[in-house]
Amino acid sequence: MVAVVFQLLSFALLVMAVVGAYRRLRADPGPAPEPAAPPVLSSEAVAAEQAWRRARAEFQRLRAEFAAHEADPLAVLRRPALSDTTVAATARFVDAFAEAQALDTDGYPGEPHAGTHVRAVDAARRAWTAAVDAADRIRLAGLDPEERRTVERVVKLLTTARDSDSEPERLAAYGRARVELDRLERSGRVHLPRPARARLDAAARGELPGP
Repeated sequence: MVAVVFQLLSFALLVMAVVGAYRRLRADPGPAPEPAAPPVLSSEAVAAEQAWRRARAEFQRLRAEFAAHEADPLAVLRRPALSDTTVAATARFVDAFAEAQALDTDGYPGEPHAGTHVRAVDAARRAWTAAVDAADRIRLAGLDPEERRTVERVVKLLTTARDSDSEPERLAAYGRARVELDRLERSGRVHLPRPARARLDAAARGELPGP
């Protein structure tokens, strides 16, 4: 009987030892695995992202130049062809700008999107330079003599309004310039972009210091 009891006790102790070891193993999973090293980018991948970042900064500069022109009545009147999409060089720029704008992203999009955007920005910049050069050559050549004289009067009025220290003189000059421009726009030969028109209208109401 004593032998049987001794064997049962031994078996119970063995079971308790196994259970305790199992619980310790579950509670202590061992050392945590080392974190995976970040992927190493190839020199080509790094160069591609840098090229995209340069192109995006260039596109932001181009967008600012274009917006500044579109919002400045004097700039538009001095280069009316740059706001006229019937001029081939201007139409090509508008198309190239729209393509680059459609590809623009806030973060690096990876390839091949990034490379396509880089090429689109380069094409838009070259198209802008060509459009500006064409507008500088054309100037007012597409207008008849009376229209050219009207544009010259409006430019003089806007310059007076910009430089005058007299508020009544400024407002009068802006008001006359608006009347002259309305006549030109009705003829269909000169068109002020919406931002330039809004700026001129606001200036005529005394809301802006000048164009």
